[in-house]
This record gives sequence, C-alpha cells and structure tokens, in this order.
Amino acid sequence: MTLAIQSHTTNEAIHTDTVVSYLQKLIQFKSVTPQQAGAIDWLAKQLTDLGFNCEQFTFNNVTNLIAKVSFGDGPRYAFSGHIDVVPASGGAWRAEPFSGDIIDGAIYGRGAADMKGGVAAMLCASRALLANVAAKKGTFYWLITSDEEGEAEYGSLLIAERLAQQGIQLDGCIVGEPTSHLHVGDTIKNGRRGALSARLVINGKAGHVAYPENTINAAHLSAEVIKRLTSITWQRDEPSSHTSLQVTGINIANVVDNMVPARCEMTFNIRYSHDYKSSDIKNEIQFALGDLQALLSVEWERPCEPFYTNHQTRRCLLTQVEQAIFNVTGSYPLLSTSGGTSDGRFFANDYTQVIECGVRNNTIHQVNEHVPINDLLKIEKIYTQLLEQVFSRIS
Repeated sequence: MTLAIQSHTTNEAIHTDTVVSYLQKLIQFKSVTPQQAGAIDWLAKQLTDLGFNCEQFTFNNVTNLIAKVSFGDGPRYAFSGHIDVVPASGGAWRAEPFSGDIIDGAIYGRGAADMKGGVAAMLCASRALLANVAAKKGTFYWLITSDEEGEAEYGSLLIAERLAQQGIQLDGCIVGEPTSHLHVGDTIKNGRRGALSARLVINGKAGHVAYPENTINAAHLSAEVIKRLTSITWQRDEPSSHTSLQVTGINIANVVDNMVPARCEMTFNIRYSHDYKSSDIKNEIQFALGDLQALLSVEWERPCEPFYTNHQTRRCLLTQVEQAIFNVTGSYPLLSTSGGTSDGRFFANDYTQVIECGVRNNTIHQVNEHVPINDLLKIEKIYTQLLEQVFSRIS
C-alpha cells in the first residue's frame, strides 16, 4: 500500500511539473500582438509529437495554427485559443513579466491567465486524450492565433474561413478564455454580447453667444443626443444579457468663449444582447435620433456580432462542459454572456456550439497577472474530463 501511495504521489508531481513547465515556457515567449515570438512554432512541435497534423499560415504578421487529429468517424470538436498578449510595460511587477516565475504558489507573467494558462492546460489534456485512442471517435482540432488581443482581422476570422473553404463543419468549439470568477469552473460563457462603436458628429451653426437665436449650439444638442441614446428601451434583451450604451468621448474644439460651437464630436459603444444583430442596433439608434438626422452624421466602427449556445437535445456541448465541471468541482457553473467579445464569435453558427471555459479572470491585462498552480491543475482536469466525454465511443 505504501508503494502504491508513493507511485501515485510521484505521478502527480510529474503531472504538475508538466503543466507548470508548459505555462512557464509559453509565458517566456514575448508574443505581444500580433507577434507569435516562437510560441506557435513551439506549440506546433508539441502537437506534432502527440500525433496532430499541423498547418501554419501567416498573413500581415499574424501567425495562425490549425492542428488536427482524427480517431475515425464521429463528431468534430475544436479548441480555440490565442497566444498573443497585451503589452506588459510599467507597474511594479513582482517578477519580470515574461519570466513565468512562481511566487507563493502562483505562476506570474503576462498571459498567465489570458490565455496561455488555458493553452497549457489543454495541451496536457490532449496528451491524456491521446494516451489511449482505442475507445475514441471523431476529430479534434486545435485553432490557435496570434491576433486576438488586437483588431482580430487576420486571426480566428481567417482560420474559420479556411475551415469553411475545406468543407469542415465543427459540431462544437471550446474557447479557453478566462471565464471563472471566484473559483475555477464557477462560471462559463455560453455566448457573448455583441459590440458596436460609433463616431457621431453634430453639425450646428456658429455665432456670437449674445445672439443665440441666430445659432444652433452643437454642445447643447449633444446633451439632447446623450439623453435620447441613454433612454432607449431595449425590448429584446434577455434576462442574462442586457444591452448597455456608454458614451466614451465628447469633443468640442472651441477655444473662443464668446462663440457658440458649430461642431461636436461624440463617441459611444454599445454592448448588446444576443437577441439583436448590429443592423438592429443601428436601426434603434437612428429611430431615437430621427428628427435630428439633418444635423448628424454617424460612422460605425468595429462591429462584433453576438453569439449564443443553448442546451441541445443531441450532442449537447454545454451539458458536457457542465458535467465535466461538476465531476471535478462538485458544483455546476453559472452561465454568462457578460464581458467583452471573444474569438468564439468567428466559429459560432447554427450548427456549431461554442462554449468558453477557463481559469479565473481577476488579474487579466493587469500588472502582476498570474494564475495559481492549483487553478491551473483544476482547469486541466476539467478539460481532460471534457475531452474524454466528447470523444468517447459511448457518448
């Protein structure tokens, strides 16, 4: 009995060392968007060694990876992730931000949580999956980019287009974004709200402040515009997915204090419920400002369509993720569509279920971004359970 316990302890220590070393290695690649800095090259080598067929392609300094391993006929599931990170300049870091140093039981570094931790954990889970392929079915894809934190024009969007060109239709996609709140597995994303930015110009009529009757004050009009925009009732909001409009900037370039301003530029952003499309949002805005249209011009920017995955009657990826989390943590997760946008939107469609599941997001994009080793081990166990379920011949 003693020997068995010692063996188990040794195996677990080796397992811990593996996922930790994977994450440390990934952090050490200074892969600030759009540079992969060797991270995707390293990942492709690891996946090739496991038996994946890997294809890399680069466009406009962005590197993308599509890796594939097949167990025969069956469902097609993918893991989507990114190895690019936001810059790490400034601030009092406890460790060099691209060192991957371990401090107080946590791995520190830019991208530790967003989302190199998820990539490292899924790499370990993939090793476990491929250790015994006899009872497996289906095809597993890895879809990795170096263009998620930026404009996302040449990353997952192009990966999704390439899959479509090859006639590949995914049954489901797991996105490794950091979704957990207080504890790993307590929250997952089964969708994301849409996002849309706008630059609105109000064109008034300048004149002397002593004769306002001869002017149209663009500054005063901006107050009316804001009132109307923030008073819109979004009738199609879901209880778990509310629409929010926030004014992000007002600029009146008027340096003369006795002149009524003729021009005001305003920017705003809308995060909207998955029951809307961007075209619906534009129509709502135009309706609210209808009688002012002659004085306004609007440029729409950075549209990101929403997506939503509900429970399915067959091969339900959402149920499988929930069950994997319960098996590891003893609790079922909260479903959420909050937060920003993600690359999940590029893979979601009427056929493909998209679920985001990852480590805690409490330090992402911050000085001293880190992930506790225990959290890393827990998400790796969840991923391992999930892969075993979705590719099992009896599922």
